[in-house]
Order: sequence, then C-alpha cells, then structure tokens
Amino acid sequence: MKQNKRFQNEKVTKKQFVSMYGSLIGLLLLVAVISVLRPRFISAANLRNVMRIASINGLLAIGMTFVILTGGIDLSVGAVMGCAGMYSAYFAQAAKGYPPIVAVLIGLLIGLGFGLFNGWIIAYLKVPAFVGTLGSMSIASGLTFLLTDAKPIPNLSEGFKKMGGGNLGMIPIPIMMMSVVLLVCFALLYKTRYGRYIFAVGGNLNAAHVSGIDTKKIIGSVYVIAGVLSAFAGIITTARVTSGVTSTGKGYETDAIAAVVIGGTSLTGGKGRLWGTIVGILIMQFLSNGLDMLGVNAYYQLLVKGFVVIGAVMLDGLSQD
Repeated sequence: MKQNKRFQNEKVTKKQFVSMYGSLIGLLLLVAVISVLRPRFISAANLRNVMRIASINGLLAIGMTFVILTGGIDLSVGAVMGCAGMYSAYFAQAAKGYPPIVAVLIGLLIGLGFGLFNGWIIAYLKVPAFVGTLGSMSIASGLTFLLTDAKPIPNLSEGFKKMGGGNLGMIPIPIMMMSVVLLVCFALLYKTRYGRYIFAVGGNLNAAHVSGIDTKKIIGSVYVIAGVLSAFAGIITTARVTSGVTSTGKGYETDAIAAVVIGGTSLTGGKGRLWGTIVGILIMQFLSNGLDMLGVNAYYQLLVKGFVVIGAVMLDGLSQD
C-alpha cells in the first residue's frame, strides 16, 4: 500500500515537472536542432531580429495570459492590433506634423476602447467570450479598412519609426518596452491582491463570487489589459515596418493563444505562469524563423503551426486528467 502511494506521489511529481519545465526543455531542444542544421541561426544579428519580433508578439501573449487565466478567450487581439497600428500610422505621417506621442495615444485609446467594450459585453451582458470577441474582431477589421480603403499609410515621422527600429545602446527599443511591460504585469499578477483575484476567478468563479470578489470587474479588467497591450503591439509593429498596412495583426491571435498554452497556462483558467508564456512565444518565433532559414514553404509553415497549436491544446487537456 505504501509503495503504491509512493508511486503515485512520484507520478505526480513527474507530471508537475513536465508541466513546469516542458516548454523550456522544448525551447532548448528546438534551438539546438535548428542551430545544428543552420549554424547562422544563433548569430547575434539573427537572434536580435528574432527577439525584436518576439517582443512585439509577446505583448499580445501577455495580455492573452491575463484573459485565459480567468477562463476566457480574446479572438480580437490581432484585429485590434492592426486597427490601432493603422490609426496611429494615420496620425504619425510626417506631413501631418503631429508629435509621435499623439499617434501613440490615439492607438492606445483604440485598444482601451475595444478592451472596455469586450469586458462590458462579456462580464456584464454575459455574452460568451468566443462570440463577443469574434464580433469585436470584425468591428476592428472594418474600422481599419474604412480608414484607408485597404491602402497602406507611408511616410511616417522619424520619431515614430524609432520606436520599432531604434536601439538604446545595443538593445532594440521594442525589447526594452516589452521587458518593462513584463515586469509590471509580473508584479501585478503575483504581488498584488488583484492578481490573486484573477487566479481565484479562473479557478472557481462561483467560489470567488461567494468570497466577496467582484468577479465582473475582474473579468472585465483583463480584457482591458489585453486590448491596451494589443494596441501597443500594433503601434510598435507599425513603427518597425515604417508604414501602416492592413495585414498587421492578421492571425496573430492564434500565435498568442498557442504561446500561452505552450507556456503552461490552462485554457480552463486558474492555473498558469507568465514566464511560461514568454517561453511559449519564443518557441513560436524561433520555430517560424528556423523554418524560414530551412527554406520551408510558407504554406507548410502554416501546417506546422497548426499542428503545434493542436498539440499544445491536447497537452493542456491531458494535464487536466
């Protein structure tokens, strides 16, 4: 009897180990394999470029982590990213003469607006998160096309473009911005009562409500965080590519969800790690970059990413057993 109990404890320990460090081990293996096949993969220039892009996608994934921890989902983050990026580009055109901060604030306000809207319809009107954010995705896409009639917005001011392509010393500005956001969100999630409430709501909504937590405010607020961070990602992306393009953010919600789940956050809510999300986004970005270096066709890359997403969700389901 004691041996069976000890075996069960060992089994749980192994399961916890895989849950906690499986994504990190996967990242190290991925980097090792691609480095052997393409040695220039680990060159400083390539790693800097990958990290620059990963930092932008990481903003989306961090926001998505907050949402998924409550048991929700936000399918609008990619479209909001694109919408905020386009409107910020409109006000960042050199000919208009606005300072870069105006364009940034316009973009962030758009993200805030969508976040408040999503939070309101989901938390207070009881619209299912999947349906509500799917509708917001369409609204954001429509607003993007209405602004430009699907045409790009070029000739952005130099000050605005520096946010996406500039460096502070040897460190790209997007990486520094994402690092600051990560530290703030980490403190918010793990060092405050608000963070504990997020885990409580995701773990058991009814129990959280009975214990006195304002569950509606908590649920609504995480969509605000996701909306603002999506807009921030759109602004930096637009600055990096030096023009506003309507394809910005398209399909990024899938990568964000995959990164969160790969990083160990449960789709059912209440369990997850922010550092795991960062590992997840690095896996997705290194995978994409590695496949490019190996000359894999873009269509096959979509297949690979699709299987990665399905595999991550399957592992999440198995971990709940």
